[in-house]
Amino acid sequence: MDHSYEEIREIAIALLSGRETPSHGLAQYEHYKLSIAEGIRKREGIQSDSRSYPLSEKDKDLCLEIFWDLFRQGIITLGANDNNPNFPLFRVSSFGKKILDNETVYFFHDLSSYEKLILEEIPEIDDTTRLYLKEAMQAFLVECRLSSSVLLGVSIENALECLYDSINANEKYKDHFKKVRDERSLLSRFTKFKNKLTEINKDLPPEIRSDLETNLDMIVSIIRNYRNESGHPSGKIISREQCYVNLQLFIPCCKKIYELKKFFAEDNVLK
Repeated sequence: MDHSYEEIREIAIALLSGRETPSHGLAQYEHYKLSIAEGIRKREGIQSDSRSYPLSEKDKDLCLEIFWDLFRQGIITLGANDNNPNFPLFRVSSFGKKILDNETVYFFHDLSSYEKLILEEIPEIDDTTRLYLKEAMQAFLVECRLSSSVLLGVSIENALECLYDSINANEKYKDHFKKVRDERSLLSRFTKFKNKLTEINKDLPPEIRSDLETNLDMIVSIIRNYRNESGHPSGKIISREQCYVNLQLFIPCCKKIYELKKFFAEDNVLK
């Protein structure tokens, strides 16, 4: 039976992260393939040794494709050590360890898989926010980290403007948030918004209050990579690791923005 890219990648990530222990170890490419077969066997309840459960030709091709995708993303590196630096030996990189340690991390390997994640988590995302977000991902893939940071900032800025528009159309809350629009810079405006939102925290439903403070702080962090306190470009060139993490953090942050947007829009309809 053939399996999808996502099914095989999910097994590979479980193995590389240590959340699933293979019988064969995971030091070279053949071990990697045997362990993928073992993972498939366990998930499908097949009672046989993985060596007697050969991968289909399509699955073998996907195993190879996923291996090199993980290599290009910096999750794995070739060789066992400096004395044995070549394929088929491989290991998880120091960057990969930091990424894989996060059990709730969003994994993506190219633009289409990232966009798929975004649409699954935030199906109502507007076209402009999505456009800049896709550009941010493309910039990351070609190692343009400064460009990725700026485009991610533009994307979060547009999502926030959509939220502010919903609030401004809400008769109950627009006066409460009136001074938010008076702030000139993106960061000061969001800081004012965050403070005013805290004042009406009791009005928010439990699902929005959940992890709200954490996501608001993450948004501040993303903005600071893009603009300084006075609203000018920060010029900060962040590490590849931080750039990857920011693309992940954007998802729950933007999701929370759209939850708030929906709250203010629905509250206005009810009135």
